[in-house]
Amino acid sequence: MQIIYPDDFSNQARPDEIFEQEYLCAQQNRIHCLLLNSEAAAMGKYKFSGVFEPDIPVIWRGWMLNVDEYRLLHQAVTGRGGKMLESVEDYIGNHHITGWYERCKAYTPETVITTPDADFEALTSQLQWPAYFVKDYVKSLTTSRGSVAKDAGEIREVIRLIEHYRGNIEGGVSLRRFESLVKDSERRYFVLNGRVFSADDRVPELVSEIARRVDTPFYSIDVAENSAGELRLIEIGDGQVSDIKEWGVERFVSVFRVQ
Repeated sequence: MQIIYPDDFSNQARPDEIFEQEYLCAQQNRIHCLLLNSEAAAMGKYKFSGVFEPDIPVIWRGWMLNVDEYRLLHQAVTGRGGKMLESVEDYIGNHHITGWYERCKAYTPETVITTPDADFEALTSQLQWPAYFVKDYVKSLTTSRGSVAKDAGEIREVIRLIEHYRGNIEGGVSLRRFESLVKDSERRYFVLNGRVFSADDRVPELVSEIARRVDTPFYSIDVAENSAGELRLIEIGDGQVSDIKEWGVERFVSVFRVQ
């Protein structure tokens, strides 16, 4: 595996502080790492600190990229002789809820995909859910307000705040039926080339079932326990832009060594 990390805006010879431990750990494990020039990338230009080794898959480990940004990164790597592990279609399939929901709907809260200007009065009247978890295709509202809405007015409020804090609504709006979850029960799993990895070597059968339904190369699976004691799928994310959460850095980097 080869891994691209973002560099530090103020020091192009160093990785971004958020990813520094992971970058150093990967290097210590003899994984070929390159830095992406963050300042150039912000202007749509992709410059790397080194060359790509032929015939070894390349992944990105950094901040979230929208579809156009990932497409540019993919083109830049390909143009320099590298081969990204994930195609643009793979990335969208993991990153957007529309890419995985239908395949995994049996394990996750009921969801309706719509647009920011939808008639939410009519929609909530039809659904009659006790509450709605509101997000775009990728992210929910992470401020203290949170993403839970009780009616059409609150749904619009959350959408406005997502757009305000993130700058745009990515893809569209997804309304998810609210489920009460046990506090601190959420766990993240990574799947690389069909193999499921956990932070503690334990993989619930539900996670293995979900992994059998998703055929992209590298993604994360978040599950949590609901108030009825059931494990529920919270979301699937692209592994290239997923935080390691409860994982130790060494444990996470070991995922790439076993391939």
